[in-house]
Amino acid sequence: MNSLNIENAEWKKFKHLFKQQDIPAKTILLNEGDIAKHVFYIKKGCLRIYFNHEGKDITFQFFFEGESVSSIESFRTNQPSLFTIESIEPCVIYSISKRNLQAITDTSPKIKEQIDQFTFERLVYYQKLFLSRIKNNPEKRYLELLENNPKIVLRVPQHYLASFLGITSVSLSRIRNRL
Repeated sequence: MNSLNIENAEWKKFKHLFKQQDIPAKTILLNEGDIAKHVFYIKKGCLRIYFNHEGKDITFQFFFEGESVSSIESFRTNQPSLFTIESIEPCVIYSISKRNLQAITDTSPKIKEQIDQFTFERLVYYQKLFLSRIKNNPEKRYLELLENNPKIVLRVPQHYLASFLGITSVSLSRIRNRL
């Protein structure tokens, strides 16, 4: 999936509108139920998004260097976020407010087009993820992950990976041992 590269020439014109932050692992950037006021671009590190289901954290996605993340439905509609955004490694991120992002898209049709394309690609990704959760067993989902996104398996702690796959850490260990 493509990402928004805020380090290209068009975005660099607006670098002054971004705030750089160095954050430790396990830092919450947005809590489930809060209104998203920022979009985050990851310069270094890894973030995850998760939601709470009956007292249990369910990891939904991971984001790495060069990727952007926000609770976009909350950011755009001012509705409570459906999930939490948390760092799982020490990170260097750039954040931008809704007002400043709007100023950029009002000024740059190129960037607005990039954001629209990025949003469409994210929608396609979510459709594939949704269908995979319905059609495939955990072992098949793990094999898809290894094929399509091996960096997740290499960088993400096993308990988050198991949560992402919809299984327990013990089940994930069994799958890895079989393979």
